[in-house]
Amino acid sequence: MMGSFWVWGVAFAGYAIFLGWYLNWRGPLAKAEIESFMARMRANNVGHGDQDEMPVLQRFLEEDDGREFFMLNVIRMSDGDVADPVTGNMRPAREIMAGYTRMFMPALFARGGHPALAARRIGGMVDTWGLKEVPEWSMVGYMRYRSRRDIAHLVCDPRFGGAHAFKFAAMPQTFNFPTRPMIMTLAGPKVWVGLSLALAAALAQVALLLSTTQI
Repeated sequence: MMGSFWVWGVAFAGYAIFLGWYLNWRGPLAKAEIESFMARMRANNVGHGDQDEMPVLQRFLEEDDGREFFMLNVIRMSDGDVADPVTGNMRPAREIMAGYTRMFMPALFARGGHPALAARRIGGMVDTWGLKEVPEWSMVGYMRYRSRRDIAHLVCDPRFGGAHAFKFAAMPQTFNFPTRPMIMTLAGPKVWVGLSLALAAALAQVALLLSTTQI
């Protein structure tokens, strides 16, 4: 019977490997790191909004507490077809947007990030006031980032220079800002990965015990 308990060791080791990837073990950004990131951002001409984004990014990095955060994205996709930034061919906006996500999502995942929620609009605006004009938003996205260091690396990644053209073509309007959940009722990977590994270990142990009993 004791010989079957090794499966729990494998499960714990697997969960430890997962946490090694999923959590930020390096702590908050150091001042030298921030200066290096900001220099790279200026060299890459980061900042595509209506206002200068550099001071906002710098303050966000300087206030780093080393914890995960979630970026809220509110998006209006273009109606109908838009021009492909590379070929110039007219294609649906969502297909154009895929040109960006195919590059961004693997890089985000490699740094412990992932979409936490994506939802499309299914009705008109409700409880909206104090705004002169409200765009016809298409969807919202909630992206988990392992740390502010990771988003700084992604912003500075030169591979995304050309990929952003797909995002700009597909999304004429958007806004986003970092958040920290105050209430989160949906289980995240730290919970369901651990539970999945525990279930797999339990089932494997039962299978081993049954096979031993039959012998």
